Amino acid sequence: MSDNTQFSFGAATGVGSLPGGDAREAAKTATGSFEDFPFLPELPARGPGADMIGRTAGMLVELYARVEPSGWRIGDRPGRDTRRARSWLREDLDALEEFTQGYEGPLKVQAVGPWTLAASLELKNGEAALSDPGACRDLAASLAEGLRLHLDEVRRRVPGARIVLQLDEPSLTAVLRGQVRTASGYRTHRAVDRQIVEAAVRDIVGVHDEGPVVVHSCAPDVPFALLRRAGAAAVSFDFSLLTERDDEAIGEAVEGGTRLFAGVVPGTDGPLSDPAGSVMGVRTLWRRLGLHPGLLAQAVTITPACGLAGASPGYARRALAHCVRAARSLADNPE
Repeated sequence: MSDNTQFSFGAATGVGSLPGGDAREAAKTATGSFEDFPFLPELPARGPGADMIGRTAGMLVELYARVEPSGWRIGDRPGRDTRRARSWLREDLDALEEFTQGYEGPLKVQAVGPWTLAASLELKNGEAALSDPGACRDLAASLAEGLRLHLDEVRRRVPGARIVLQLDEPSLTAVLRGQVRTASGYRTHRAVDRQIVEAAVRDIVGVHDEGPVVVHSCAPDVPFALLRRAGAAAVSFDFSLLTERDDEAIGEAVEGGTRLFAGVVPGTDGPLSDPAGSVMGVRTLWRRLGLHPGLLAQAVTITPACGLAGASPGYARRALAHCVRAARSLADNPE
């Protein structure tokens, strides 16, 4: 569903990962910080299977992955690594369910998208699945089925929630440009045709027919237009990486109803500016694009620049609270 008009997003939310390894503490933070738009936290510090790739690999249907020294590799049967990934996801869902009793409103869950998964998962020969078009198709089909089951499970546990699915695609631009390195590191995999990339994203977006999909990338040069055509209702990005080259694509996206998840709060420890200062760049962009200030609160959700796994627990909590205050500043003073 790419039409935002029927869906009320929250003004601020998190990206996904948090520091530490305590699922209940993380769920308490994610739901307490964002009463209007909580998210299912990811805790990669727990180790393989709790990381972004391993967590989504554990969702796959009839495809399994195990940890090798070089990374995650597709195997023939579920092993210890698959079981561990699934166990941690259940633990996270248990904690989320506990802290969302009676909740009604938007709730965000994250999974890795098809192209970052294809760039990150190895085949038996050690090369990325990206090197084999058939493997890419199989992976996307398995991911689609796994996401259907995952979304059903979240709906069962938090029945009042309106689920927002976030697809994490940090490797998407590299896939489009032929910049993903081969196993040897001496070459790169050839660029994937844009229409093939768009079709695969569209198929995964179509899995979530009961709510919107946001695509997240904290890499430079996010392909806004491609994601919009693929049906993404929102695009999540690191605001500091935007250049004026992105202006036209962003203006078209906003005017076409695409929501922006603007990552304006740093993801690692450091001083935080005042809330108004954090969103000053968003206001400046709006003026530069000639967009109506009244659209700001309707079109923008404030987030950290990327996941907070590398931050200290104290900073992560402050950063999430800062997102809420920055969003309020934007709504109160759009000009």
